[in-house]
Amino acid sequence: MVKHIIPNNLQEALEVLNAGPCHIMAGGTDLMIQKRNTAGTPPKFTKDVCYIANLEELNYIKKDDKRNTIVIGACSKLEDISHHPDVPDLLKEVIREIGSPGIRHSATLAGNIANASPAGDSLVALYLYDAEVVVSSVDGERIIPIEKFITGVRKIDLRVNELIKEIIIPLLPITKYKWVKVGGRRADSISKVSFAGIYLVNFGLVSDIRLAFGSVAAMVARSHELENSLKNHTIEQIIDDLPRILEESNKLISPIDDQRSNKVYRRKVATNIIESFIKGMK
Repeated sequence: MVKHIIPNNLQEALEVLNAGPCHIMAGGTDLMIQKRNTAGTPPKFTKDVCYIANLEELNYIKKDDKRNTIVIGACSKLEDISHHPDVPDLLKEVIREIGSPGIRHSATLAGNIANASPAGDSLVALYLYDAEVVVSSVDGERIIPIEKFITGVRKIDLRVNELIKEIIIPLLPITKYKWVKVGGRRADSISKVSFAGIYLVNFGLVSDIRLAFGSVAAMVARSHELENSLKNHTIEQIIDDLPRILEESNKLISPIDDQRSNKVYRRKVATNIIESFIKGMK
């Protein structure tokens, strides 16, 4: 029989996880869909459920001036993150397009990461910022770059006795950013294609540029090699280099056909978006 456990504090939650495998639930906006059953019947949980939404120890958003980062607790709601003054504007804009207001008042950033969906909108921004995921257990903590934490579709580097404690996001200087989400309708839609790009200009040269796609591969598509090849060039030089950028970006993309779209459409839209971003740098 499945048990429902509501720990009183973080230490108690870690001890529950250490005693045996559990589903970890905060907002539950992804988990309840994955485990839904026929109408009027309980969800199809196969393990005990550990509810952590009430843990104030995991509900915080704070700026770390020493490391120049923003630290977001695993139980912080998306709606709170989207209004916090220290959260990067790009991430706020992304979050405001995730689900409905009701979803954002329940869902968490940690849950969006743990879901590890190729269409997870927040992941595109978190990859660009080189976010780190802090996981905790009775054995201690691990800090894992998000690119290594997400290992595949619905797969993450989280041990059976661990939970996500917080997300660390470096605060980057940015000249301009762009966020594009292509969905079936304006509100409450799952992405067919998503894109985020940022760049920084110093003394006439692009000193930093980052590009990432969502919903076009098994995980967020980003090439550090391509980005590095564009750094310390003028915007005009980068625009002139557009054919190569499109060619290299196309190599990152391996879209699929599914109920929301088809791979030909996704590839074409992704190409159009990156072209628009590069030309729009001028």
